[in-house]
Parts: sequence; C-alpha cells; structure tokens
Amino acid sequence: MHLSDFFTPESISLALTGTGKDEILAELVTLLGLDDGPSDTLLRMLQRRETLGSTGVGRGIAIPHCRSLVVNRLRLAYGRHPGGVEYQAIDNRPVHDFFLIVAPPLEVSNQYLPVLGKIAQFAKDPDIPDRLAALRSADDFLRLLGEKGV
Repeated sequence: MHLSDFFTPESISLALTGTGKDEILAELVTLLGLDDGPSDTLLRMLQRRETLGSTGVGRGIAIPHCRSLVVNRLRLAYGRHPGGVEYQAIDNRPVHDFFLIVAPPLEVSNQYLPVLGKIAQFAKDPDIPDRLAALRSADDFLRLLGEKGV
C-alpha cells in the first residue's frame, strides 16, 4: 500500500485560499468531488472531529480525518495554503499543509489507521515541510510520496 495510490491530481491543491479552519476543511472536502449533500455532511463531521482536539500535528501540518457513510472507500486529499492559517496546532504555529483522510465506518481493507500512521510518519521527516513548500504541481506531490516510499 502506497499513499500515492489514494490520490488523484484532482484531489490535490497547492493553492488553498481559506482564512480559517472551517473554510480550509470545506476546500479539502471539495477536492474529493462529492455531491453537495454528502459534502455538507462530511464537513460537519470534520468540524465535529476538530472540536475533540485539533488535528494540527505541528511543523505546519494538519491531518483532518474522520469516518463517514458518505464515502464507500478510503479517500484522501492534500491541500497547501501558501500563507498558512491559524489551526490550533499542537505547536501553536500556522498550518500550511493539510492531509484529509475519510473512510467509511466499516472497511474490509482496514486501511484507515495504517494510512493515518503513514501520513503521521511522513510528516515527522525533517525535510518534509520544506519539500512540501517547494512543490509546483500535483505530479511533484505524487513524486515526493514515491521518493519517500510512503
């Protein structure tokens, strides 16, 4: 299992424009290409998850995630906000890079937690914040994942 298997160029944005957590989450949900009803439901679930504790893991990275019936398989999206946004991250610094993970409540493949773990490990790599900041395209992002072997 490689993270790049779960991303499409359409699920990657290097130019998020939201100015707050809710706007960023809405942009990330849009990257999944869901219809309006499911998108609204998913956004509410992600917002509810954030009330339990921020998914901002530090070093400018957040990993918003939840399980929801609006998807029938694991779905991922990546977004970058060049200026960064306040996200109540663990280190109290702005977040620039967002990895969205959504999975159905029950999944036969049981990939949700392993994928969350892979992204968390990827985020800990010392050069990742700088490498993410240097991305110029969705293909660059996918190549970075491949290069790191995740």
